[in-house]
Amino acid sequence: MFNVAVILCAGSGTRMGIDKSKLLLEINGKTVLEKSVEAFLDLPEIDEVIVVCRECDLEAFSELLPDESVTFVIGGKTRQGSISNAVEVIDECDYIIIHDGARPLVTQQTILKTLDEAQLTKAAATGVYVKDTIKIVDEDLNIVGTPNRKHLVSIQTPQIFDFALYKQALQRARENGKDYTDDCQLVEALGMKVSAVIGDYENIKITTPGDIPLAESIDKMRGEEL
Repeated sequence: MFNVAVILCAGSGTRMGIDKSKLLLEINGKTVLEKSVEAFLDLPEIDEVIVVCRECDLEAFSELLPDESVTFVIGGKTRQGSISNAVEVIDECDYIIIHDGARPLVTQQTILKTLDEAQLTKAAATGVYVKDTIKIVDEDLNIVGTPNRKHLVSIQTPQIFDFALYKQALQRARENGKDYTDDCQLVEALGMKVSAVIGDYENIKITTPGDIPLAESIDKMRGEEL
């Protein structure tokens, strides 16, 4: 069994209000990038890690991650394009594990639980039940429906797929001129089912300035529990 983790780090810091990659921000002394990647590097079930980044971040990222198990790939214009670039450098593997570099608090338990499910079903993604009541609105913001929360899951990453299946899904998307923003959606378009694995609410995505102190608080709490 040979598994490759693809860590997507090609985003900018626009919503953070900074002029550098948000992956270079620190959480209790370590960058978001380091914390995200180390969760996968430390797992024997992961054989290779590919970090997808912007060309302007390559030097800084490679200095932070000198491990020879890490390969760097320049990202594309979209999420699908970035993953396509990573897939092109993978000769062969059994499962591709796709993770947002901006989720530095992912636990190894979540990674392994999602991998176990993917090995059973060929496609699995971690997520959490939606806490709030969700409303469907029309174009004028009139509420037209209320879906049952027990059927709503907010999908996170990792999202893990049989590699041959994922390549097939990418090829189909290219043929149909589709550019999906979610990897599950890419595979769903083949008519395949994707299993949801319930993870934890602490697997937050660093998106806006308030997410950094929240991540630091969660990280400290975990350290105190050890």
